[in-house]
Amino acid sequence: MKENIVNVLRKLFPFLSVVFLWRLNIPFWNPGGILAIIPIFFCTFIRPIRWFMPFGLVFCFLIDYNLATLCYWTAIYCLCYALNGFQSFIDFEHRDFNSIDMFMVYIGIGLVISELAHINWTTFGRTIWTFVWMVILYMPITKLIERVHNDR
Repeated sequence: MKENIVNVLRKLFPFLSVVFLWRLNIPFWNPGGILAIIPIFFCTFIRPIRWFMPFGLVFCFLIDYNLATLCYWTAIYCLCYALNGFQSFIDFEHRDFNSIDMFMVYIGIGLVISELAHINWTTFGRTIWTFVWMVILYMPITKLIERVHNDR
């Protein structure tokens, strides 16, 4: 019985981490719950988990709702998911450092386009801060998900 509960919690951990990071909405540290994009990106593109794509889609929409962006992160997520289906020569799942370089490209393009919509010094500084903060937290969050989920 105890082992079954532990196994269920291990399977649910990536989903619960997204919910936790989305609900942890703090304006300076996690505006709109944007840190939830880390496990969404990781569990969809780098270490795919069954049924995570629809879940990630819903939470990208919820991040858009919190940030008052009209389906922006949802559209970027869908576009990257479609592009990932066409990739055949880059193996995201077997890259070093949990493909942090691919995450930097993904989040960097998204943040820069978002910043261009409201260009001023305040949003520029906020964009740089959000990018750096998300890249710093990428490795600890992904290592924790790998360690707890342990699906392989």
